[in-house]
Amino acid sequence: MIPRLALSLLIGLPLSLPAFAQDQSAAPPLIFDTDIGNDCDDVLALGMIHSLQSRGDCRLVAVTITKDHEQCAAFVDAVNTFYGRGDVPIGVCNSGVTPQQSKFTVLAAEKQGDADRYPHDLRSGRDAPDAVSVLRKALVAEADHSVLIAQVGFSTNLANLLKSPGDEISPLTGSELIAKKVKLLSVMAGAFDMINGRLHREYNVIKDIPAAQALAQDWPGTIVWSGFEIGLSVPYPATSIEQDYDYVAHHPLAESYVLYNPPPHNRPTWDLTSVLYAVLPDRGYFGLSDAGRVAVMDDGLTEFFADGQGRQHYLKLTEAQRVRVIEALVQLSSQPPQGFGR
Repeated sequence: MIPRLALSLLIGLPLSLPAFAQDQSAAPPLIFDTDIGNDCDDVLALGMIHSLQSRGDCRLVAVTITKDHEQCAAFVDAVNTFYGRGDVPIGVCNSGVTPQQSKFTVLAAEKQGDADRYPHDLRSGRDAPDAVSVLRKALVAEADHSVLIAQVGFSTNLANLLKSPGDEISPLTGSELIAKKVKLLSVMAGAFDMINGRLHREYNVIKDIPAAQALAQDWPGTIVWSGFEIGLSVPYPATSIEQDYDYVAHHPLAESYVLYNPPPHNRPTWDLTSVLYAVLPDRGYFGLSDAGRVAVMDDGLTEFFADGQGRQHYLKLTEAQRVRVIEALVQLSSQPPQGFGR
């Protein structure tokens, strides 16, 4: 087995390990906007964010949820608490989009005797604040042009942020706040290559097409899109789920993966790719398209138009990058929380 430090050198991860994490107050602030509960890649992506924070590469300042089920917020709080960050603000929507029970957020209600298997304070999304207020507070609190956003679910919350008026949090409109505070929006949405010879209507787009259209058309800053084809080409190896999370008797990432679709099953890493690019854009994991703009059609198809004045790109991936990305995602997702050893 390759030692973790040597592997970090090989795949281009930062050399710092959790025990030597930098002052996290200086790390770039990151907002994670997710439809967690609909697929297990959101959970792996959230675990990855915590590992990147432990390395000093980002600082999770808010999680906002676009799956409209009350258990999702409790589950997010349980995962954050597992990683020692149960105080991260969590916001929810009231959209009616995908209100169905998740296969794995039930872990928030799992017990070990009389106690929670995964301790958490937030018991229900009904007790959580609205996502737009959480987003506005998170943006106001950070330095100008510093905030990274990884949107890996529907565009509902960010579209609502865009159209929000000034309020007691800030006199700025949502669009003005975004232009002032956000450095990069990394989005898992759309499809920019043919899939099996056909155009693909991607899930995160078709579940709220008007919101995706508003995001693509009105976002006042840089957007980098990770299309369906990117995550599809870098599947997460089930052997990692079976072997890399056994440093504790129960792990929320591994148990979520198994509940969603038990191994042997190599799940695409759609959401993880957007997080990896958002936090480590200069590590050479991905290539970028030329500058341009994305249009979301009324039927949910996405189309990219090259434009030298545009501020949008989509991710591209070579075979050599694909190998590096898979290994980086495995190492980051399976990294133990601070205080745990291998």
